[in-house]
Amino acid sequence: MDAFLKRLIDAPIERLPTDQALSAAATLIDLSHEGGIAAGLDRAEQVLTELGTRTLAAADEILVHYFQANLLAARRAIAQPDPWAWEDACLEAQILALRKAVNHDEFPKLDPVRQCQILTNLAGCLDTIGRFIEALEVWDRALRIIPTFAMALGNRGVGLSHYARSLYDSGHVGIFALEAHDSLARSAEEGAVIDSAAVEDADAYFTRHREEIAGYFPLDEIRSDFKPERGSLGRSRLERDYRSWCLANRLFLNPLNDVVQAPIAAHDVLTLPSISTSDPGMPVVIGFFNQLKQEYVSARYALFEGLQADKPHFSDRWVLQYNTFDYPSLSRATELLRLGYRAAYSLFDKIAYFINSYWSVGHKPTQVSFRSVWYEVKGKPPKPLLTQFSLLQNWPLRGLFWLSKDIFEEQARQALEPEARDLADLRNHLEHKYLQLHEGWAWRAEHAHKLELSSDGLRISLSRDDFAEKAMLVMKKARAALIYLSLAVEQEERRRGQKASPGLVGEMTLSTWEDRWKF
Repeated sequence: MDAFLKRLIDAPIERLPTDQALSAAATLIDLSHEGGIAAGLDRAEQVLTELGTRTLAAADEILVHYFQANLLAARRAIAQPDPWAWEDACLEAQILALRKAVNHDEFPKLDPVRQCQILTNLAGCLDTIGRFIEALEVWDRALRIIPTFAMALGNRGVGLSHYARSLYDSGHVGIFALEAHDSLARSAEEGAVIDSAAVEDADAYFTRHREEIAGYFPLDEIRSDFKPERGSLGRSRLERDYRSWCLANRLFLNPLNDVVQAPIAAHDVLTLPSISTSDPGMPVVIGFFNQLKQEYVSARYALFEGLQADKPHFSDRWVLQYNTFDYPSLSRATELLRLGYRAAYSLFDKIAYFINSYWSVGHKPTQVSFRSVWYEVKGKPPKPLLTQFSLLQNWPLRGLFWLSKDIFEEQARQALEPEARDLADLRNHLEHKYLQLHEGWAWRAEHAHKLELSSDGLRISLSRDDFAEKAMLVMKKARAALIYLSLAVEQEERRRGQKASPGLVGEMTLSTWEDRWKF
């Protein structure tokens, strides 16, 4: 063991002021990671635990979460877990710590470089578990803060190349490859922000990925043919506004919308692949996926309409209601927000029923939920993951599994999303109790973004603006879940095709349900 590291392990760090103790903990983690020294990580954990008992400034609270995540990353590097292990408690804790840092109200006030470091690490974790859609959005958030942040650019490029391998549309694959190559190239340009020595270590890795992409894809041809502005945003001004809003928020069921916010991506083209079945007739999952898509796009439009409303609707006229002196938000527009939230949240359990059927899980209908469909039914918690999932090397399906950990259930372990309980409580009150929304201009500052629960548990109070933010979060999770589901079925169909024995095969070609038939 390095002599300096040994002295640091033995030093009475807990006696130091907070800033010095944090710096010492960070050094312990870095040196222990480099040397594979578990004792150093144990000591760093003791320091961070002690710091957690102090009354900390907001920036220091965030740093404690960040360093806890770094410590967990170091433990994983030393342990070298199976990269295809579906369950990983250490990685789960790492993601939760990073999300707590990012979700802190004071995070935007942190030093920009530190913000980018935290976001880049979070995106890397999400990409590792197969949540590549959400990873890309987090990398892009870092790049909005520092557009030349090298680690975000390089890892984003690698993540895009991984995303491309899961796509079934060859045209989309080429566009993703081009975007991946360009992101990797920007990470090595003069002027790229180098935040640590780790960037220099990663540069060879990024260069290798960039050269592999350039050697496999005709990038000049793809760049020349790619016309992102090609396509229509609709006929009316309202439709164009709606599609522009969807593009800006990455809400189309179209992988291209994750790299392009232009007309070419303004269509919900996501479908299921060809389905092989030994049963006669139409596979029920095709109609089921149609319905999931329709519910999603209708929830999405309800959210849009509720957010865009700027005057009372005629249906709200002559509806007698009392003034409760707490600035209630009572309108058709508010109800559209509530409907959008409910419809989007309901998709998670419906996806679970899809999984239960398509992957022949065999759970009874009363035993199916998005959080539980992956596990054995019998036994005490924590219940084991079903082997039919744990043995699959299906990256999008694993992403869907990890997304299910964002959903709160009383009988499940801690959720991976810090807001999970709030999101579930909102859904419960929308469906069964009383969610009272208030006009944001009067309510939000005083009540600081928090859900307020009445003493009898009947009512939750929240500003309309904060509820809209949570509705958008649920909508984005629902979109990611549907894309992961489609790509997971594509990979499963490939696997089944490789295992199938030769024999007579009949084909049924499906036509599309025309827009003019929809009314």
